[in-house]
Amino acid sequence: MATTDITTSGVHPVHEEHEQHEQSFIGKYVFSQDHKTIAKQYLFTGIFWAFIGSFLSVLFRLQLGWPEATFSFLEPILGGWIENGKINPEFYLALVTMHGTIMVFFVLTAGLSGTFSNLLIPLQIGARDMASGFMNMLSYWLFFVSSLIMFWSLFLDTGPAAGGWTVYPPLSVLPEAIQGSAAGMTMWLIAMAFFIASTLLGGINYITTVINLRTKGMSMSRLPLTVWALFFTAIVGLLSFPVLLAAAILLIFDRSFGTSFFLSDIYIAGEALVNSGGSPILFQHLFWFLGHPEVYIVILPTFGITSEVIATNSRKPIFGYRAMIGSMIGISVLSIVVWAHHMFVSGMNPFLGSVFMFLTLIIAVPSAVKVFNWLATLWRGNIRFTTAMLFAIGFVSIFISGGLTGIILGNSSIDIQLHDTYFVVAHFHMVMGAAAFFGMFCGVYHWFPKMFGRMMDEKLGFVHFWFTFLAVYLVFLPMHYVGIAGFPRRYYNWTGFETFNIFTDLNTFISIAAIFGFFAQFIFLFNFLYSIWRGRRATANPWHSNTLEWTTPVRPGHGNWPGPLPVVYRWPYDYSKPGAPEDYIPQTVPYAETPSSNLPHDRDEE
Repeated sequence: MATTDITTSGVHPVHEEHEQHEQSFIGKYVFSQDHKTIAKQYLFTGIFWAFIGSFLSVLFRLQLGWPEATFSFLEPILGGWIENGKINPEFYLALVTMHGTIMVFFVLTAGLSGTFSNLLIPLQIGARDMASGFMNMLSYWLFFVSSLIMFWSLFLDTGPAAGGWTVYPPLSVLPEAIQGSAAGMTMWLIAMAFFIASTLLGGINYITTVINLRTKGMSMSRLPLTVWALFFTAIVGLLSFPVLLAAAILLIFDRSFGTSFFLSDIYIAGEALVNSGGSPILFQHLFWFLGHPEVYIVILPTFGITSEVIATNSRKPIFGYRAMIGSMIGISVLSIVVWAHHMFVSGMNPFLGSVFMFLTLIIAVPSAVKVFNWLATLWRGNIRFTTAMLFAIGFVSIFISGGLTGIILGNSSIDIQLHDTYFVVAHFHMVMGAAAFFGMFCGVYHWFPKMFGRMMDEKLGFVHFWFTFLAVYLVFLPMHYVGIAGFPRRYYNWTGFETFNIFTDLNTFISIAAIFGFFAQFIFLFNFLYSIWRGRRATANPWHSNTLEWTTPVRPGHGNWPGPLPVVYRWPYDYSKPGAPEDYIPQTVPYAETPSSNLPHDRDEE
């Protein structure tokens, strides 16, 4: 394997090997500037929030599955939020609000992108670390501060924020509206300001690192699809998150300083507020300008992760490498210009609605390209069914199922009928929630050996996959059915509507499946924690992959490579190449060393 020092100037900057020196525990594991340690910090924090967010969903599924039952056993946990054995209606709204906030932002944005951007970008492009280690450290600790504030809000006497995860005004603006609009909403806004600052610092670092710190030979056309996906994710976040920050700041102004950006003609107890001239629809535009790109900030990293895992475990080159990159470019651009399809019911001009409907349906094209390429890569592959591969295939299945219902909702005339039903809940939980979680699990199982130097137990992984896969479909497929029948979302108790009582048993079934899926995640938690200390020791390249992270030591130190940085000679998907002695050829192997497997254009590329 050829390696060399990089000392020349030009498009590839000089990489200096990091000096290895003794660090204190605080410097090494707490305020670390090593991208791998920061990736673990994001991962552990994301796992913590995932269980909190999932537990909140179990609480409100108890209410939805058994709306007339009493839950006195929850009083030691929830205290005053249980009244005569019943969950308080305002607390139900807070549960829904915090569940959505935690899962979308703290788990599937920070936990997913923060973990894999930090872990993989430097390792897969051949860099010692991120462009700015300090900025990288700061981005995590801003996220941690945000987490502390949001977690603290769960224990307020008035409860956490309770305006829905979209925190629409006027409910979120008026502290006196409900208990969840008081201190909990203020803390929600402060926490989100810290969270957005963290995301922006991280995004700047990721983009700068990919552009400037690629090792010799690592052209953009040789980047793994994981790096491409994380690169586009950072760009979309950098363009859209500032808009949510602006909306949050304006919301704080309306709450605390008497402005009227989002308020007008509001009456409380028969008395008119002085606020006038504002529009709550303006907030919706600002929120969804981030909110829809956020769907792809969540799902884009999993596109790259599953592409890498599917190619590696199919032992085939990824089908349509350039088409995959082009489709991610298309998705990134279109994701920013389709936000108003969330607002078809807000009374927008029908012509404008038709424009957003057209753009929404067009985004299905690059998504379909990706699905076709994944299926073509799997076709006739020598598939190894590792746990990571199962989750990758599960991701494709769920993404297809959830994506098809997105095409239905993209039609404005249908969306107006289904918008406030469980059909929408089922759609976005499948395509954004469950699919993204499957991609995240896929990445954890695949790169666990690189993070911790040990292997996760595959048998426990198989059990975790099948239980989770079944739970997802058992929860969300019935939701589509009740949604088409008009079953409303956001309702605390629906038994007063005789029309919906026929769905009592189905709602109970959904809740049982959701609780089953929640407890299945403890299999993963046990496997994850046990394997960190007691798992089978990993080899340097346990999956026989081609990308650069597997050329480092099993447990790479700060600086990743102990000697010179690797030099790249080929793309990352040379699997099962005819004439090659093995079914994989790492990126660091020159074409001169593989004459029996070279294709006519290979030497041109070199």
